[in-house]
Amino acid sequence: MKYKKSFGEKLFDIFVYILLTLLMFATFYPIYNIFVASISSVSEIAKHGSLMLYPRDITFDTYKAVFQNELILKGLRNTTFYVVLGTSINMILTTFAAYGLSRKWLKGRKIIMFGIVLTMFFSGGLIPSFMIVQKLGMYNTIWALLLPGAMSAWNLIMMRTYFMGLPVSLEESARIDGANDFQILFRVILPTSKPILAVMVLFYAVGHWNSWFSASIFLQNRELYPLQLILREILIQGRVADFGGNAANVTHQVAKNLKYATIIVSTIPILIIYPFIQKYFVKGVMLGSLKE
Repeated sequence: MKYKKSFGEKLFDIFVYILLTLLMFATFYPIYNIFVASISSVSEIAKHGSLMLYPRDITFDTYKAVFQNELILKGLRNTTFYVVLGTSINMILTTFAAYGLSRKWLKGRKIIMFGIVLTMFFSGGLIPSFMIVQKLGMYNTIWALLLPGAMSAWNLIMMRTYFMGLPVSLEESARIDGANDFQILFRVILPTSKPILAVMVLFYAVGHWNSWFSASIFLQNRELYPLQLILREILIQGRVADFGGNAANVTHQVAKNLKYATIIVSTIPILIIYPFIQKYFVKGVMLGSLKE
């Protein structure tokens, strides 16, 4: 029998569609506007303003300037390295910790979890963190960006909850066949946990990709700067001289165009990756937050 919606339900659906459409527009248009401005000529932007519905007098000169800038290319390489290595460290530590804390045979796991959750509400602060990094010899090295935040308490809780929701019979069957904990984790638990693993990879990777604050505190060597810190210098400090020449012969509008192009270059990689793991992302968030 086909269910017929009442007038109130139809009205509510219309309201939801309108609200989601407005939210989609509010989210999409800033990125679209920056892209349009980045490929429009300087004269057209000066004539019509930055807010344009379509590109005018299309040119890719600003993108050529961005990709010819050695500092940005080096920042892109550094960020890619930080994302790959950092996410690998994050996933290894989070997976092992979540599996151990999800097993009932681990003694004191509730006390350990309480200590982990406590770190979500209280932290040492910036100065103690800086002193620890400096005393451990990690200051002005890549490890200052990777090790202090090697594991997220929130991500650990999500993965632990997911592991606890898996059927106990899977582990029991594996133990009957003589499997140890490493074999159970890698051959039984992880193959059935692709959704939550995809979510964790996305969370950690995006976090590393967008990270700039830690680099601004712990790094002095510009050769180690991630792309986002370089982008911050271009946007806030107006370092247009890094694109060649000097700031005196670069107009304000040209500087804005360079900023637009740099923003697009730093955003596109994550936008390209996300659609391929979206199905795992939605499923992983739901299953990782529920336990039957």
